[in-house]
Amino acid sequence: MITDYLKSSPTGNFFLLAGPCVIEGEQMAMDIAGRIAESASVYGIPYIFKGSYRKANRSRIDSFTGIGDMEALEILKKVRDTYKIPVVTDIHTAEEAEMAAPFVDVLQIPAFLCRQTDLLVAAAKTGRMVNIKKGQFLSPEAMAFAVQKVRDAGNCQVAVTERGTTFGYQDLIVDFRGIPEMQKSDVPVILDATHSLQQPNQSAGVTGGRPDLIETIARAGIAVGADGLFIETHPEPDKAKSDGANMLRLDKLDGLLGRLTAIRETVNRF
Repeated sequence: MITDYLKSSPTGNFFLLAGPCVIEGEQMAMDIAGRIAESASVYGIPYIFKGSYRKANRSRIDSFTGIGDMEALEILKKVRDTYKIPVVTDIHTAEEAEMAAPFVDVLQIPAFLCRQTDLLVAAAKTGRMVNIKKGQFLSPEAMAFAVQKVRDAGNCQVAVTERGTTFGYQDLIVDFRGIPEMQKSDVPVILDATHSLQQPNQSAGVTGGRPDLIETIARAGIAVGADGLFIETHPEPDKAKSDGANMLRLDKLDGLLGRLTAIRETVNRF
């Protein structure tokens, strides 16, 4: 099971979900996956490649949404088969759960949709692991009910991701108390160190961000005991077709993983 894989680090390191916001093309996805997989192997980090096959939640109708569902899903499958790593993608409707499941190992529920019962149940019934992103509008305690929906549908493979809470109209804030609170549901808790730094609802219709604080958020998450990290990364974030404003430059990821591994090793000693 994927849950066993996430605990497979020989040193007790955190696990990692990382990759581009959206699949922009095959070569781009393969290159990113290969580089991250190599770094993760060095640090003993169980790694899941992340890439959305389609972005449904866009501020403007002219925003990029994807290269085509089946083409992107086939690329995710190729990443999985080539590098022998699990892959995760978002789904937005109950119908998409069945469509995406054969190509991926983890189905991710976007934060805005975390209360959608039909979606959670459909994802659970595929047998794939379900990663539920905490709604920006929900308390950590409320996520216990989303987790229970998946379990009641017959699937014990479930994780929860902290991705910030709405703080005014154009900012998010991470309440790190939520990590141990959500761990009370006996699920892995992941910290999304990139979406937590989004600045939504900008007047231009394009979400802003604070990528300069990614390391700060990630360090704090590891220090308080997050089981995993979620990081969106791109070789050239300023040219990314989605969420470039809050992504980490790919060439900065290896060094960050090394520093975070050192923090995890220190935390594990206590």
